[in-house]
Amino acid sequence: MKNRFNEEETVELLEKLVNIASPSGYTTKIMNFISEYLKDNNVPFIKTNKGAVIATLEGKNTQRHRLLTAHVDTLGAMVKEIKSNGRLALTMVGGFRWNAVEGESCTIHTASGKKIRGTILMHETSVHVYKKAGDLPRNEEHIEVRVDEKVFNEKDSRSIGIEVGDFVSFDARYEATETGFIKSRHLDDKASAAILLQFVKTIVDEKIELPYTTHFYISNNEEIGYGGNASIPSEVVEYIAVDMGAIGDGQSSDEYTVSICAKDSSGPYHYELTQHLVKLAKESNIDYKLDIYPYYGSDASAAIRAGFDIRHALFGAGIESSHAYERTHIDSIKNTAQLVSAYVASTMCDE
Repeated sequence: MKNRFNEEETVELLEKLVNIASPSGYTTKIMNFISEYLKDNNVPFIKTNKGAVIATLEGKNTQRHRLLTAHVDTLGAMVKEIKSNGRLALTMVGGFRWNAVEGESCTIHTASGKKIRGTILMHETSVHVYKKAGDLPRNEEHIEVRVDEKVFNEKDSRSIGIEVGDFVSFDARYEATETGFIKSRHLDDKASAAILLQFVKTIVDEKIELPYTTHFYISNNEEIGYGGNASIPSEVVEYIAVDMGAIGDGQSSDEYTVSICAKDSSGPYHYELTQHLVKLAKESNIDYKLDIYPYYGSDASAAIRAGFDIRHALFGAGIESSHAYERTHIDSIKNTAQLVSAYVASTMCDE
């Protein structure tokens, strides 16, 4: 299958996705957006009880299926306590460090639908007041939300609709540079979701027949460990998580290639399927890196833990500063899209 990556459409869709607040547990709006996108492009899909969306394209072989997944839930927080000074103590949603969001603007999503702005800061931020401001630990005891309303106490904050359990989302701060870099929070994993959604649109628009019936599973609970681990059709043989490649010391992944994961914290991915992806990358001249992520898990590993009898693999764009203010390059997105295209057009790894 000829690669049909549409750079402009994919990047435009990515910007829309990262700007829709969707911390795990608060994903109805983005899943509705995705549903409307699929409807507008005549893509058949279902919604699961957990709120995920699964688009299905019938292929020549209807007995053995494939599934590719990406997740659109993100890191975030919830209001744990309304303090006596009207500010908010937080509890994390997903795995990150408080220093990664210190100083970030945020939105408090109240039960009434009202959105209230704020900033995530240390309580002891001012160096003119707190001598040890730089030395104190960044943790739930010291991090709080400074609410952008005239609130002086707990009663004031409650009076404008804030309550314990309200979700807090972090500003994406999306930027695409002239040098091809894309900087934003939540590229994990909305970059992959944009790739899959644009790819599905193209397949339908061009009436391309796939070799196998293929499902495109947009999950909404990956960051808390139980995303694409249910509602998997019994015919699925191969399960691919399209998710970010982690970059740092000792890692092979970079911001320009597609990263193929051989092992993460759950153990090795399916060897033959992983090598099938490597073979496809070589044959199609796709720039790739093999890597191992020691502190990482995916929807594919969650599906294995749930007991599904599938072959699982993982690849995706390299994301710098993951779970913080992230960055990738259009070259990495292109290479990832090319591997998606090559994989979906290929025969299964045992044929």
